[in-house]
Amino acid sequence: MRFSYAEAMTQATYYAPLAQAAEAAGYTSMTVADSVIYPKDSDSKYPYTDTGDREFLDGKEFIETMVLCAHLFAVTTTLRLTPFVLKLPIRPPVLVAKQASSLAFLSDNRLGLGVGISPWPEDFDAMGVDWAKRGKRMDECMDILRGLTTAQDQQSFFEYHGDFYKVDALKQCPAPTKALPLLVGGHADAALRRAVRKGDGWMHAGGDGEELDRLLVRLAEIRKEEGDTRDDFEVHVISYDAYTVDGIKRLEDKGVTDCIVGFRVPYIKGPDTEPLDKKVAHLERYAEDIIHKVNG
Repeated sequence: MRFSYAEAMTQATYYAPLAQAAEAAGYTSMTVADSVIYPKDSDSKYPYTDTGDREFLDGKEFIETMVLCAHLFAVTTTLRLTPFVLKLPIRPPVLVAKQASSLAFLSDNRLGLGVGISPWPEDFDAMGVDWAKRGKRMDECMDILRGLTTAQDQQSFFEYHGDFYKVDALKQCPAPTKALPLLVGGHADAALRRAVRKGDGWMHAGGDGEELDRLLVRLAEIRKEEGDTRDDFEVHVISYDAYTVDGIKRLEDKGVTDCIVGFRVPYIKGPDTEPLDKKVAHLERYAEDIIHKVNG
């Protein structure tokens, strides 16, 4: 089992020391949250909390995801980073491919690019992108990402002609020296199928255990339907089972490859008042009690 440390909506200056502490404690990776704007007026609901309220985002310090990844890669040597998740279809895919390739190249392939569709129409409006047919737009973005981040020799060019994007023959250098994993977030059936058809793994956004079990069963069904027998398909989940050794075994039996763990509820209004040293103590204690016992 691999373990990802999750911390978000805290003081921006905490991320570097937390990444270093997670690396030293034995975590495989750290998640990096994505938020582009906070609109003054919105009727949108957040899909992964019980109430759908969005006010917990107001005033939180979000460093742009790719910028923060570059910063954290520069202060670590082995820790993987998994954006959780990058709102892909609001961004120009050729630019995202260049950013992702650069990060993967400079970090010795430590980027696992989590991608998803923003739940906020306001994100699309602010970025000048049409909200309609966002799923199809997402698919085309992933096609372009895959094409441009595949290791290329100096003679290889990539072109793409879709309904939303046209990319004339071009190449970007350097490309990652290994294939860049694309991890798809989302609980809708379309997201699960997209993870199998176009991605290299799936990222769970949280919820109760029964819902997670349903999603894992459905993911397995889709993989069977699509004839997907990959041994390296990644399944990242948030689960209370991740906090006991026996629970980890249950998750492994269900096909989970990566546990995402955090030690506070981030969906709170106002600033995070937990001090840095307490956060480090939490992640270190979990590593001693769970990671080292599970992985030896």
